[in-house]
Amino acid sequence: MDLASMIPELLSALPLTLGIMFVAIIVGFILALIATTLRVYRIPVVGQLADLYVSYARSVPVVLQLFVAFYGLPLVSSLLGLGDVFSANIAAMIGLSLYHGGYLSEVLRPAYLAVERGQHDAADSLGYSFQKKIFRVIGPQAVHIALPGYGNAIIYLIHNVALVMYIGAADIMATAHLIMERDYNQYQFGTYLVLAVIYSLLCLVAWLIVRFFERRHAKYSSKTAASKVKFTASL
Repeated sequence: MDLASMIPELLSALPLTLGIMFVAIIVGFILALIATTLRVYRIPVVGQLADLYVSYARSVPVVLQLFVAFYGLPLVSSLLGLGDVFSANIAAMIGLSLYHGGYLSEVLRPAYLAVERGQHDAADSLGYSFQKKIFRVIGPQAVHIALPGYGNAIIYLIHNVALVMYIGAADIMATAHLIMERDYNQYQFGTYLVLAVIYSLLCLVAWLIVRFFERRHAKYSSKTAASKVKFTASL
């Protein structure tokens, strides 16, 4: 089998790689929002637990977090009497979601805290509810600050998806290794080069999407800056 005929086989594993990545992006974002809220408002006990979770996600190597999920989830399911319901793919999704959520919390929290305190006070003085203040005043400015860091977090996640092969998930990296073993490692350089191109394209697409939202939100942030002057003038 030549290198050209390997490419369709490699691409056949791409949907699983993308599926793991998208689940981790969505679930990780939800976890990051929850952890950030608990940490910013210092809710007793659960706030400290959120700090512990973020510390775990940032301190432990990602491959070890995947092993913890892969070997730990069956233990939890057996204790709950659920049986063996966690496959390698599910463990990969859960492990990467926990990692991404903890990492992303350290992007969202500084962005939220970077918004000037005067913006909170101005919104409160105008009688805004908490939800209206977050979505109309604080949120847009925090999002504008967080977008570059969020883009980096997505790219790091794409890189780390390649590690799921170590727990048996048949992603594109694992498929490449199976192909090379089957063909007695004849096309190692070419196979890894194709993988490098695929991951580069995934990161490029992610970067372009984030840049699109950065440019789009930059226009909105200028309106937010104008509203800041309006708030100040109204006091």
